[in-house]
Amino acid sequence: MDRADVLILGGGLVGSALATALDAHGISSIVVDPADPEQILAARHDGRASAIASAPMRMFEAIGVSPRLAGKGCPIEGIRVSDGLEPGKLDFAPQEGDGALGHMFENRILRTALYEAAVAAPLADVRMQTRALHVERGEFGVTARLSDGTTVTAQLLVGAEGRNSPTREAANLSTARWSYDHAAMVATLGHERSHENIAFEIFYPEGPFAILPLLDDENGHRSAVVWTVNARDAVGMMKISERAYLAEAEKRMGGFLGKLGPLTARFSHPLGFHHAAWITSDRLALVGDAAHGIHPIAGQGVNVGFRDVATLVEVLVDGKRLGLDMGDPQLLARYQRWRGLDTFMVAAATDGLTRLFGIPGKTASAVRRFGLSAVDRLPPLKHWFMAEARGESGDVPKLLQGITA
Repeated sequence: MDRADVLILGGGLVGSALATALDAHGISSIVVDPADPEQILAARHDGRASAIASAPMRMFEAIGVSPRLAGKGCPIEGIRVSDGLEPGKLDFAPQEGDGALGHMFENRILRTALYEAAVAAPLADVRMQTRALHVERGEFGVTARLSDGTTVTAQLLVGAEGRNSPTREAANLSTARWSYDHAAMVATLGHERSHENIAFEIFYPEGPFAILPLLDDENGHRSAVVWTVNARDAVGMMKISERAYLAEAEKRMGGFLGKLGPLTARFSHPLGFHHAAWITSDRLALVGDAAHGIHPIAGQGVNVGFRDVATLVEVLVDGKRLGLDMGDPQLLARYQRWRGLDTFMVAAATDGLTRLFGIPGKTASAVRRFGLSAVDRLPPLKHWFMAEARGESGDVPKLLQGITA
């Protein structure tokens, strides 16, 4: 029988980060994931890119992942928000000496770095192409029978399988969920002029159009584009020619990056919201999309998952110092309190923004533009938004401050 302190079901970005962070604090884990590493690490896997806020970047430094990402992400030196191409905008830029607001990474680069870090961690036992066939959470521990024929035990089970988490469903943790009737079309495109490391979010009634800076390659300047469209239009938009797509994208952007192209493969993902009111149960904690899934409007999705990781690690390390079992109800109650409100606030804010910017009509647009310009001129409010974007608001766990717990 194999034994570890924590059994993590799901070895994606959040599950791998958790295993690596636990290892850095002397806590052992077994990670179980059915995916084939060769497929999920392939360049064409899903084409997405993620904005990693500055606080999770500090966590990567503290747990030793940073060297694997060095020079592979584009620093975000500013964010510009606008309502269509009309006048009235909101600019975010770091104060002098503050460093970048975050870094843009292609997901395959992030996935490779975190997966390899977890595999290299002495206290993490990563088992890919393996499933948990039966899991039992008992009074004295967790036991799981795996598809590789082994039985493993741990003190705590962590569900990190993503938005359709079987662990969450098996625990009967009720989840609020709805679909936005939107799809995000994702692609990487080249452009004539430099993005100057600025991320742009242009809001249209049918959804936001985000242009996210990537590092230049041999073809020149590049950005990741997340183009939100009505779900009913997504299939047709995915079928239009490359030339038609680039012409339509140029219209959306107002041509400020010059001539567009080349264009990579395009991907489309339906958008929805889900939020588990309780992210713990007996000997169970949920992290990442297993606990909450939000609209990508503010680029906070995976960052919220990394906040879960930093919080859970700190709670478990404090418990270990006190000689408590990793699945102790007191520790899980603390994790629930610490993350419950924060994830709800982020989820409510992104949902509210999605609905606010989706109201059609000139009057609504004028009100939004007035609001953006007003925030642009109010430093305290702007600093609050900046702290949110960096992942530095509220009670910040030690790992997000760059300190091992």
